[in-house]
Amino acid sequence: MSIDIIKAHLDVSRETCDSLEKYAALLQKWQPAKNLIANSTLPDLWERHFLDSAQLYPLIRKIHGERELTYLDIGSGAGFPGLVLSAMGLGQAHMVESNHKKAIFMGQVARSNKLQAKVHNERIEDLDVFPVDLITSRACATIEKLLDWTRPFIGEATEMWLLKGAIADDELTLAKKSWTMEIERFESLTDSSGVILRLYNIKNI
Repeated sequence: MSIDIIKAHLDVSRETCDSLEKYAALLQKWQPAKNLIANSTLPDLWERHFLDSAQLYPLIRKIHGERELTYLDIGSGAGFPGLVLSAMGLGQAHMVESNHKKAIFMGQVARSNKLQAKVHNERIEDLDVFPVDLITSRACATIEKLLDWTRPFIGEATEMWLLKGAIADDELTLAKKSWTMEIERFESLTDSSGVILRLYNIKNI
């Protein structure tokens, strides 16, 4: 599997493809020593991680146009989805990852590709607050926890874009005990049981 799977689903530039291929090469180089992702997902690296992350880009652009966005990516791990979105030109990325080796790896990817991405090697609860347009996350925590962790960053216009699995509705039910929000759902290109959630007009009760 290769970058071709992204080309088949999304309209991406040659520059973006080059950046993503360099990213993937670094990941495969670092993986044996750093265990950045589950080894079982390596054969499906392009679909499972890169396409899964990249599918957010056209959805976000459809709503927000081409303006540069500032976004906070929670529990970034090896950079999914935040660094992929940065490579695609979404805007200024702030990657939050408490695991030191994963933060070091993301910094290397950002430097190698000259991305607008800052890596914060700390817990979200300890991060100084700054304005963000979007909060993104993938396979990190429940929706309720993500909302609680990022409460200080959520302004009137801040949106949350989440890649979630089959229990997304159960997570939303729990989150609604403490939060009100508008919800938009999109089908996942990579997981028939998964869903992409856009949460907006988010308010703590």
